[in-house]
Amino acid sequence: MFSAFKRSLPQISIFHNPSSPPSVNALNLLKAAVSSPYPPSKPNAPPLQFDLDVVESTPPTPDQLRTILSYLPSRSASLPPPSTFLSSHPTAPSPGEQPQTLDGVTKLASSNPSAFKWPVVVDWSGGRASVGDVEGVKNILEEIRKRRDGEVKDDDEYKPKGWFS
Repeated sequence: MFSAFKRSLPQISIFHNPSSPPSVNALNLLKAAVSSPYPPSKPNAPPLQFDLDVVESTPPTPDQLRTILSYLPSRSASLPPPSTFLSSHPTAPSPGEQPQTLDGVTKLASSNPSAFKWPVVVDWSGGRASVGDVEGVKNILEEIRKRRDGEVKDDDEYKPKGWFS
């Protein structure tokens, strides 16, 4: 009866750098998804509903990076390496000089934003993330759409146990 009270809007953060074309594209995609029909190919579809937090020109903290790494799809049981967040920009350190810790990645991104792979988009509620990839942002939005349209059920949906179930 009151299950709607337990539902909350997905919390999406984008760590955005306005000088990065993929970051600008991702931000535009996210803004369009909450203000226009989604998917755009269906003009009668409602916009997606989520809270969008835009963090401009500031990299995630080491703790946030650790959580984001756990949200990234991985082919192995271990977390992806910190170098996941580093770009191939000419000013970025070479593989032998790259930071080996998440603290080092945050410091490098603060001092040399071009070395960081922008954007980082995180669905904190759904446990999904995308680093430097607009396609990954589309996948996050598609998962939110599936949940909205009932194609995917909420994991934490209330299911009473007892006589009437």
